[in-house]
Amino acid sequence: MRYVMFMIPAVYGTDDTDPMPSAEMVAKMMAYNSELADAGILESLNGLHPPSRGVRVSFSEDGAAVGAADAQGAIGGYWVLEVDSHEAAVEWAKRCPALPGDTLELRRIQEIEDFPDDVQEVLGDFDI
Repeated sequence: MRYVMFMIPAVYGTDDTDPMPSAEMVAKMMAYNSELADAGILESLNGLHPPSRGVRVSFSEDGAAVGAADAQGAIGGYWVLEVDSHEAAVEWAKRCPALPGDTLELRRIQEIEDFPDDVQEVLGDFDI
């Protein structure tokens, strides 16, 4: 089963509008990433620029509106993991060298098998 693990940095929403990790933090995170890769469970990972460099698109009956991205609770990066169980995903998440105040959100990725047959049939019509 596949999971996505979102990093929600505590530093977002502070006075520092473009916080960047220290070399020490990057070294710790890369060592963790290497452990995930060596265990054969890492499918992909990426860090994201801070919310100050992004936008939020909101939708209503009047259409789409573009505004500033909200720093509170913003995602700073993610990993996609292929693991044998929910418990394994949680154990790997707990090993992340996150900073005090950071949060990891762990969510299972929907697979075609998770949907009812009629939805699977619709999904089967697309090759993406």
